[in-house]
Amino acid sequence: MSTPLLQMSDVWLRLPGIANRPILAGVDLEVAAGEVVGLVGESGSGKSVTARTALGLVPRGAQVEGRVLVDGTDVLSAPADRLRRLRSESAAMVFQDPRAGINPMRRIGDHLTEAARFAKRGEDVRAARKRALDLLEAVGLPHPERHLKQFPHELSGGMLQRVMIAGALMGSPKLLLCDEPTTALDVTTQKEIVSILARLQQDEGMGMLFITHDLDLAASVCDRVHVMYAGQVVEHASAKELFASPQHPYTAGLLASTPSLEVVQERLRPIAGTPLSLLADPLGCTFAERCDRVMEGLCTTQRPELVEHGDRADRCLLNQTTEVAG
Repeated sequence: MSTPLLQMSDVWLRLPGIANRPILAGVDLEVAAGEVVGLVGESGSGKSVTARTALGLVPRGAQVEGRVLVDGTDVLSAPADRLRRLRSESAAMVFQDPRAGINPMRRIGDHLTEAARFAKRGEDVRAARKRALDLLEAVGLPHPERHLKQFPHELSGGMLQRVMIAGALMGSPKLLLCDEPTTALDVTTQKEIVSILARLQQDEGMGMLFITHDLDLAASVCDRVHVMYAGQVVEHASAKELFASPQHPYTAGLLASTPSLEVVQERLRPIAGTPLSLLADPLGCTFAERCDRVMEGLCTTQRPELVEHGDRADRCLLNQTTEVAG
């Protein structure tokens, strides 16, 4: 098999003085060329921080341990100029709020061709402008010449998100990180954006890390899915296996609390309690206080490891105890 485009091995991220527990706690994750890997979980579970850490965009003062490789580059030890080149050539990110990722005082064309203009080579600038026009057309904007001259406030949220996707693809990245790119959009626009991302990912053969809180969307878009809770991956499997037979109680809880168009449900079953605070650092399983399958004396005192079962893995002491007993 070819080397994965993204390799995160036992990654820990701590914010001293701000949080009592790690923001990321031993995260392992890989994305290969041509595949879409999903990252799902509640707000605050560590999804966005995982994606940002993959590109070296960590909070000021953060302590990071482990190994992060993007297209063969060690992100955690690479100098600043190498990281800038990595983010413009090998990997790119589409953020949740398009208006937060673009300078409102600059025209769309300036934003898209910034790298070429910074290099101050006329031929590169002309080539970049041609690629910008092609990409704006590819993401579904009907008047690319006009849009290049516009300012961000002249575009709707859906149109601006298309611009941000085009911007992310300007350098022909091998890896695309999408951090809930459809959250702020209406349902129809969401569908269009996801369709565009899926088509471009397949056409370009990119690897994609797709972060979402929409489980149905993850099931339809992703090849494999990782479930995060309190900074840890608590389960991962192929999308088909994960949604057909979740092994971790948290994954099962997420699915049980999600409305379905295919199954008639009299009442949704929400997960009890609230997500773990950054100030809390329990001795045992981080999900124990909310788990309806908790084993007192075991789950509350012993921290579970991520254990593989063939092509899937989960972090649940109940499953591990059952296997040992069997």
